[in-house]
Amino acid sequence: MSPRHFEGSLQQLPNLGPKSIQMLASAGIHSQDQLQRLGSVAAYVRVKKVAPAASLNLLWALEGALTGLRWQDVARDHRTSLLMALDASER
Repeated sequence: MSPRHFEGSLQQLPNLGPKSIQMLASAGIHSQDQLQRLGSVAAYVRVKKVAPAASLNLLWALEGALTGLRWQDVARDHRTSLLMALDASER
């Protein structure tokens, strides 16, 4: 999973709809560059702090937005590594 490099608005990224973008904005994440610097797991953790109802589908979508994969493929193929990274970040 190598990250793609980009600048600009979150609306240009795959997998992120208006609700996801709104949750990111409420967590202070407003650009592709910010999301890339944070990475999917740290961005998800920030969103969960302000929107506790955010589901793991958002994590899959964020990873997919950064890698160019469909969120469904991320959920199927990278679930374990992302959950382990999430667990490690919460310690």
